[in-house]
Amino acid sequence: MVENIIDFSDIVDREVYTEKGSHCGQIRDVELDLDKFAVRAVVVAAEEDSYLAQKVGGAKNVVIPYRMIDAMDDIIIMKDFETDDEEE
Repeated sequence: MVENIIDFSDIVDREVYTEKGSHCGQIRDVELDLDKFAVRAVVVAAEEDSYLAQKVGGAKNVVIPYRMIDAMDDIIIMKDFETDDEEE
């Protein structure tokens, strides 16, 4: 499981990749649940033609639920996901 984030500046601008190594973009923001003192989601700036931009139709900022984050270190690793419009 992901370790606790001590400081927002520790993860901003870090590169985000999927478990399979596909590049997604960079962390731009963090959404907090202040009632639980926990991270709810991270906002990833999806780079053009990246895995994430292809999955969500080219959106620039994508909110990723924190439960989809597998690891945080020098890079961020997130779980792969499927969308409804995936080809068989």
